[in-house]
Amino acid sequence: MLQRRLFYNTVLLTCSALVMNCIGMAFQAWLVGRIGSVGIGLYQLTVSVSNLIATFAISGIRFATTRLVSEELGQSNIGGIRSAIRRCMAYALFFGMAAAVILRSLAQPLGFLWVRDARTVLSLRIAAYSMPCISLCAALSGYFTACGRVWKPTLVHLIEQIAGIFLVSVFLQQVPLGDVEKSCAAVTLGRLLADLLSLLLMLLFYWDDRVRHYGTEVGGKRITSRMLRIAMPLAVSAYARSALSTLQHLLVPRGLRAAGYSSDGALSGYGTVHGMALPIVFFPSCLLAAAAELIVPELTEAQMRNDMRSIRRHTKLLLRMGLRFSLLTGAFLFVFSDRLGQVVYHSGDVGHYIRILAPLVPIIYIDMIVDGCLKGMGQQMWSMGINILDALLGLLLVIVLLPRYGLPAYLGILYLTELVNFVLSAQRLRRCLKDSA
Repeated sequence: MLQRRLFYNTVLLTCSALVMNCIGMAFQAWLVGRIGSVGIGLYQLTVSVSNLIATFAISGIRFATTRLVSEELGQSNIGGIRSAIRRCMAYALFFGMAAAVILRSLAQPLGFLWVRDARTVLSLRIAAYSMPCISLCAALSGYFTACGRVWKPTLVHLIEQIAGIFLVSVFLQQVPLGDVEKSCAAVTLGRLLADLLSLLLMLLFYWDDRVRHYGTEVGGKRITSRMLRIAMPLAVSAYARSALSTLQHLLVPRGLRAAGYSSDGALSGYGTVHGMALPIVFFPSCLLAAAAELIVPELTEAQMRNDMRSIRRHTKLLLRMGLRFSLLTGAFLFVFSDRLGQVVYHSGDVGHYIRILAPLVPIIYIDMIVDGCLKGMGQQMWSMGINILDALLGLLLVIVLLPRYGLPAYLGILYLTELVNFVLSAQRLRRCLKDSA
């Protein structure tokens, strides 16, 4: 039963992710043509800051919801699910509203003093209103993942993406060509309205789901304390990692300028790697990302039943699948990098960076599987600790190496940090599987 449900849900998420990634890639290519690589670079900086605040808005609630609901299901305590969701939603609303106030209040100092580009202030103010939507959707998505009804958030995300693309396109038509600040604001406003639509649809789906499956609420055992024990350590760890990662991203353009790049040249180089090349490198990972997400509740339920044999079998199966897929994907990206850069972005530079990053694909992709398995086995704090170390190492290397060696140093930093993350995560997973033997 577990294997069949995992298979069907993985196929569903994979197919939907392929469709959404294709749509997103086409839209990204259009967006590059509309606002240029400089605009993409500036938008990526805005996203880096808003993602940091979004980490505070979510504060670990997505995984906490998945874990709590999976534990109730694993113990056949169906009536406790409504009680768990009620607490998770209150937690998400509190942190989402707090994050909105923080970002709205600090948009100007963040734009002027942290990002050091006043053109980001307007976008940051707009992004603040998305925070409650993001946190509440995270809790609801965690619920649907745990219950195995992933088609509901999948459909919502698809509608959200299509609506967001339409709205961004409409708003950008009102912005003069070359106005980077208003272009970024138009993109952010479109995303905000799409987030609002996503939250409304999620709530409608949950209401229908609750009536059908969990009509009678039964108090679970220490749900609030269990939620806080899962969410708060994850939240603190996520704050640290996100802050380090955001600071690293903000320092990249500064480091490039110190290495001799012009201001727009630094943004263009950063945008080419992060906004154009990396999305293509990550595009095929939707298969493994779906499996890594869905394995969490499955392994949690198996762990609650003390079914260690099932845990080892499914973990090894996913790792073998990930290795084969990632090797084929890396080879494909390496061979066809130039063509991909030209077809998607009409840029030879993008193809050059795709070829450089292609050998890193097996490490990145398999690490997704390892991370999902660790979370499913209750090792989320180890996973977050490794991610924090990875982000800290990347930040230090950016500070030391980027002003000297420019963009080639940044690509080398990506290699080193991903390798360190993978080795440490794989060693932890190996130990967990050995201990459960």
